[in-house]
Formats: sequence, C-alpha cells, structure tokens
Amino acid sequence: MKIVRTVCRIIVGIVFIYSGFVKGIDPLGFSYKFHDYFAAFHMNFMQFLEMPLSIFFPAAEFLIGVAMILGIRMKIASWALLLFMVFFTVLTFILAVFNPVSDCGCFGDAIKLTNWQTFDKNIVFMAITLVIFYGRNKYPHGSGVFSEWLMLGIVLSGFLLIMIYCLNHMPIIDFRPYKVGTDIVKSMETPMGAPQDSIRSVLTYKKNGEIKKVVLLKENTQWPDSTWKFVEAKHEVIKEGYKPPIHDFSIKTFDGNDLTDVILANQEYSFILITRDLSKASQTGLQRANAIAKYCKTGRCKFYALTSSSQTVVDSLKKTFLPDMDFYVTDGTTLKTINRANPGMMLIRDGIVLAQWHSNDFPSPFDLQGNLMAYTLSKGNSKASNLLAWVMVFALLSILLAFRIYQLRMKN
Repeated sequence: MKIVRTVCRIIVGIVFIYSGFVKGIDPLGFSYKFHDYFAAFHMNFMQFLEMPLSIFFPAAEFLIGVAMILGIRMKIASWALLLFMVFFTVLTFILAVFNPVSDCGCFGDAIKLTNWQTFDKNIVFMAITLVIFYGRNKYPHGSGVFSEWLMLGIVLSGFLLIMIYCLNHMPIIDFRPYKVGTDIVKSMETPMGAPQDSIRSVLTYKKNGEIKKVVLLKENTQWPDSTWKFVEAKHEVIKEGYKPPIHDFSIKTFDGNDLTDVILANQEYSFILITRDLSKASQTGLQRANAIAKYCKTGRCKFYALTSSSQTVVDSLKKTFLPDMDFYVTDGTTLKTINRANPGMMLIRDGIVLAQWHSNDFPSPFDLQGNLMAYTLSKGNSKASNLLAWVMVFALLSILLAFRIYQLRMKN
C-alpha cells in the first residue's frame, strides 16, 4: 500500500505542477476563462475577481504539486488537494451537462479537452486523491516545519515572479495558435477527409393547435402533408468535427471589405498592431506603435492596426495622437487570442508569424533599420536565453533546498 500511496502522490504532483505552470505563464489568458464562466452563469458582478483568481489558482495548484512531489506538509497538502478536486469535479460535471463554455481551461492553451473529457479525468484523479487523503497520516514526517515552509515559500515566490513577468511581457512559453513560427494560412486550412460536424436537424410543423416534429436523416421519417404549417427548424451539433487551430481570423475595413487574403499573401514584412479596446489601451504603447507606423510609411514594411472598437473611437484617437495608423476591424475574441497585451504587436511575412511583442517591449524605429529577420532571430534567441536562466535559477533553488531538507531528515 505504501508503494500505491507514493505512486499516487507522484502522479498528482506532476499533473498539478504542469497544470499550474501552463496557466501561470499566461495569467491574463486564464482570466478570460473566468470571464466566460461568470458570463455563462450570470455572475458578472464577480468580474473584479477575474485577475486575482487567475493568479491564485495556478499558484495554489503549482504549490500543491510541489508539496506532493517532495512529500512535505502532506496533511495540509492533502486537505488542499481534496478541496481542489471536490470543487472542480462538481464544476466540470455542471459544465459537461449544461455546456455553458466549450473548454474548462484546466490546462490553459496547452491541452484542449471537451467538458466530458475533463469530467472523466477529474473522476480518475478524485479516486487517486482519496487514496492520498485517507493515507495522509501514514506519509513520513519531514525534518521540520520551518525548513518545509521555507522550501514552499521560495517555490511560491519564484512562481509568482514568473507570473508577474508574463503579465508584463509575453508568456515565456507560448501555447497559443498565433505563436512565433505559425503559418496562419496553413493553420486555417481543413485537411482532406477531416471529420465534419454531425448535425441533427429538427423541423417543427403545426396544425389546429397540434405540433409535429420531424427529425431529418432519421430512418422511416414520416413527413406531414401540405395541410401542416411549417413553424421552425432547429439544428443541433451532436458531434463536433475537425476545427482548424485558427478558424476566425479576418481583417476588414470599416466599410466591410475583406483584406485577409491580401495581407496574409504579402511578401513584405507587415507589423500588425493588436488593440481590442482602443479606449483602454496603454497610451505609451500606442505612441510607440505610432512611431513604428510612421517608420513603415518610408516603404520598408507595412503596418496594420487591428481593433474591435467602433469607428467613432478610432477616429477620435487617430486625430489626437495616432495620425500615422490605418485601422481595420477584427473580432475582439480573436484579438485576445493573437496577443494578450493591449496593445500588442506581431510581425508577419507571407502569412508566417515572425515575432510577437507586448507593449512594454515594442521595438524602436532605430531597431528596425537593419535586417528585420536578423533582428527577430536575435530577439528570439534572447528570449530563449531568458527562459533558460529563469528555469535554471528556479531549479537550482529547489535542488539546494531539497538537498538541505534531505540532510535534516538524515540527521533526525
């Protein structure tokens, strides 16, 4: 039984660390999921909790996972694990039955699960959790309260620093459909032979107060005669087919002209400004973007500003301090998916994403005067180096403290 408890502890620890990490590196994206939850359950009065919850839950998950892996503070960690699993098992059951949102977001953008798949996963982990919880008093005691809480405190501090960094810059690992290197055109295509949506259509007819429903594609369908009056048709998706990673990307003028294909086929470098709500965008970021737009007018590259704001808002700001930008319309949800920042920016060429920037990291026109490809590659290498440094420091602290705890245990 000891081996079973240890295996359960390790499995839960790995899953909780992974789940907390993939959400923690994109806290703003996770806050959008809380927004969907509150809207679906008519709890808009709780929207002020979206960001605090998007920080609390990943951090708590990550900390519980670390405690499970190291086997420290097991009584408290077991209670926290049980409360987590009970809450989310009930929540995912409700989501599976009523389907108010299509994806629970339990693994961020890294892994997409249907609501029923998520519920089934939680049932399995609920069973593992019960094994851990009922055996919580049988796990070996640690070397001391102080050393174990010190370990967890440093892990939590390091994780919170990573979350703060990702809030003010780009995620250190990008799982979104528009990450650097993505071919937007290919990501919008549906492969040959891909499964299509399975749809059931129900037609409603009425005569003399009596209602008759006809299900299309059903065997032995009995159609009503011409004396019946057609009322309505309802279409229900029974089973979803293949959906491309990018399926809602479009760029239109305010007059409704679609420029998507033209812009994606352009062989020149194109800077794409992302500002879903222009009235709430960082003015410093917009001014930096306007400097890039002005530079692009020299002919070296193109510049497009995408927004879901009204033309009235656009015209007002364009007159005041954004004279060099040309604005186009894109759906707000799509803009939030492309880039979390408001404003954010990406660089594309021939439909391929070459770079993504938070407004805090916009390049200056001086940076763009050399070879743009070389510049984006150097910035990509720099970002990879920063990520490696974060991971190495975080791992080093964890190893040193874990070793110290081991020493204290052996001493005791």
